[in-house]
Amino acid sequence: MRFDVITLFPEMILEGSGYGVTGKAIEQGVVGLSAWNPRDYTCDKHRTVDDRPYGGGPGMVMKYQPLCDAVKAAKINNRNTASKVVYLSPQGKQITQQLLLEASQVSQLILVAGRYEGIDERFIDAVCDEEWSLGDYVISGGELAALVVIDAITRLIPGVLGDEESAKQDSYMDGLLDTPHFTRPEQGELGSVPGVLLSGNHKAIDCWRLKQALGRTALRRPDLMKVKKLSTEQEALLKEFRNEE
Repeated sequence: MRFDVITLFPEMILEGSGYGVTGKAIEQGVVGLSAWNPRDYTCDKHRTVDDRPYGGGPGMVMKYQPLCDAVKAAKINNRNTASKVVYLSPQGKQITQQLLLEASQVSQLILVAGRYEGIDERFIDAVCDEEWSLGDYVISGGELAALVVIDAITRLIPGVLGDEESAKQDSYMDGLLDTPHFTRPEQGELGSVPGVLLSGNHKAIDCWRLKQALGRTALRRPDLMKVKKLSTEQEALLKEFRNEE
């Protein structure tokens, strides 16, 4: 899979992706990454990428022509029509694990990082397939959102993580938050490790972890529980968790 980011700050994307899981995946050739600066596709000596908004108002709006040409260049470079263009903005649908799972099946994901007051709406309507948002808040540009998307999708690609189960057990993969985790020392000034995790009884451990995941989700993200269809076993475990609490 490859990522192409349309951005006024390509160094921010390339340098920010050079660490950890994403950096290793790029180094090994499992993931491809390129950044495309709209200024390279302008037609004037000042390399202008923005202009005042029609109708008045504060700030500037990104022009569609440099963005269109940058997207075209990214597609030609990949030589593959199976691509998806996503504009990252506060107006988009909120990014979820399921959305990222679906996006990980695309051969090329082109992420458009907006700046200023936004992008000419004609570009969004004509070129972008989808519009995504990190959440209900505003940041200065789409670069940070692009880095988040790249990292989150990269870890879902087979062969990227050392242990395939790591991604499968992440929060949100089955609609629940992750279970609590513990490591050495077994006992310390902050408390003890739950005895069930030391028992060696894998069935009991799996049951405890599921119960904790259900309980933690119910306490911290009740909105997720409203759309989660629980089995009879899960309902019993959640009731048990609440009784223990």
